[in-house]
Amino acid sequence: MIDGPASAILKRRLGLHKARQRRPATNIYECNEARMTDSTQRESLTILLASPRGFCAGVDRAIKIVEVALEKHGAPVYVRHEIVHNRHVVEDLEGKGAVFVDELDEVPNDRPVVFSAHGVPKSVPAEAERRNMIYLDATCPLVSKVHHEAEHQYQAGRRIVMIGHVGHPEVVGTMGQLPEGAIILVEDIESVDDIDLAADVPLAYITQTTLSVDDTAAIVAALRRRFPAIHGPGKEDICYATTNRQAAVKSMAPQCDALIVVGSPNSSNSRRLVEVAESMGCGNAFLLQNASALDWSRLGSVSTLGVTAGASAPETLVQELIDACRERYDVTLETVSVGDETVHFNLPRALSA
Repeated sequence: MIDGPASAILKRRLGLHKARQRRPATNIYECNEARMTDSTQRESLTILLASPRGFCAGVDRAIKIVEVALEKHGAPVYVRHEIVHNRHVVEDLEGKGAVFVDELDEVPNDRPVVFSAHGVPKSVPAEAERRNMIYLDATCPLVSKVHHEAEHQYQAGRRIVMIGHVGHPEVVGTMGQLPEGAIILVEDIESVDDIDLAADVPLAYITQTTLSVDDTAAIVAALRRRFPAIHGPGKEDICYATTNRQAAVKSMAPQCDALIVVGSPNSSNSRRLVEVAESMGCGNAFLLQNASALDWSRLGSVSTLGVTAGASAPETLVQELIDACRERYDVTLETVSVGDETVHFNLPRALSA
């Protein structure tokens, strides 16, 4: 038996040990109670999830071309410009060994280079061939269709009017299929009045594939009023993916207090989705690169949130946004569908062999 000063010290230590044991138990109970309170007080949020959304067949094909090229040739594989307009996709491919460049003069002759899904002027593959480079064309087949239309109309003796955005890679690539001056670019209805051509000149129009369906229809109508004999494409140039994603936004935007488009600022089809939502009465529509960039104050007292993604945005970014919402709200998820997409594009023969 221990007594005296040593006994007092031991008792004090035992008492302190018991106090330390008791204190966490109280804190754990208080923390659990706080969590229960937070959980029961969370506001409800209905998320309307657009379908279809995200990757289209052309984007999926372009990304696979880079991935398969890396498997076949090893790293590095060079890519001229962003393969698609999404930083998440670009950084993921960089991690696998892709190197993104602005022009061919940055690419060693003995390494393969991939052209982006937006298409390139004819001068680019011509330069690659002159240098005996290994190159792979990831141009979306629906963009290539527009290239062929432009060449067909030009060979038929017609001037070409292209509806599109100045400086967009797809527009640069399409205009680069023909001699300089063969294609006149218009961005809006006002630009139609600036076309310096007689009303009876042989004329045809083509369009960028990622435009607003409604805005483009209005510009085409203005062209037809001024040039009644103008020729149009046999099938509309705005691609199925752009049309479907805009249709889904049109369907759900009137029901939404806010609508988020997951996509990059330089993505034309993503920006158009924001504009479509606004035109359908959803004033709080905005573009978001990823969940971590969301300013939650923008949602405020929102009870119904629309969520979609541009054609170059991966589904993982959508799911991360939904998960982030679930951490803050009691979420009910509903899908707004305007149809299924079954389009598939094959890889180039050089990679599928």
